[in-house]
Amino acid sequence: MRIGVVTFPGTLDDRDALRAVRIAGAEAVPLWHGDDDLQEVDAVVLPGGFSYGDYLRAGAISRFAPVMEKVVDAAKGGIPVLGICNGFQILCETHLLPGSMIKNAHRSFICRDQPLRVENNRTAWTTAYEKDQVIRIPLKNQDGQFVADAKTLDELEGEGRVVFRYTEGATHGPVGFEENPNGSWNGIAGITNEYGNVVGLMPHPEHAVESGFGPDEPGRGTRTGTDGLGFFTSVLTALTA
Repeated sequence: MRIGVVTFPGTLDDRDALRAVRIAGAEAVPLWHGDDDLQEVDAVVLPGGFSYGDYLRAGAISRFAPVMEKVVDAAKGGIPVLGICNGFQILCETHLLPGSMIKNAHRSFICRDQPLRVENNRTAWTTAYEKDQVIRIPLKNQDGQFVADAKTLDELEGEGRVVFRYTEGATHGPVGFEENPNGSWNGIAGITNEYGNVVGLMPHPEHAVESGFGPDEPGRGTRTGTDGLGFFTSVLTALTA
């Protein structure tokens, strides 16, 4: 299976995402923001970073990149698409996912190992997890507060489209934000579209795919976490089903 990873000017985590794809056992295909085709990939990852310097607002310019026209069309046709951090912001800007991302409630950049509760394990990117499982992956952002109007929030909650929710147990966060690190409404860390093929989240699963390099295991003080690998093995399962 071929999984494409898009690089925009200002992208930071594209190489990490490409490596995660390879570790999961797929062929990693670099895609450029100026590309006018997706090189026959089977899935797409929009990685984290600060595309176009986050000018105007995070993801606002990237939505007009030539490759995004192809990504939007492919997503609407059913291809799996994962947006991580800045990629989540881009998915919201293209309206593949609802809502928007604004400055963290504490107005500070945050970087920490973040526990997440799996709310929906039926998407193309989450079948490797159990419902209500708590996983631990890195979080780093300054525009990570998910907001939406009441109608949209009701739809997301009522249709089971909240995929991940922040939960307690994080470390090294601002005082008062131990459970909800950026003030996201309803504690939402990630959502999906109605078909389950498009998923966006703020934390970074691509940074937790190798033993010895992932988040600390609570109480052990060793970096053994590989909780993010399930995203990439899940999509391979979905593509071969």
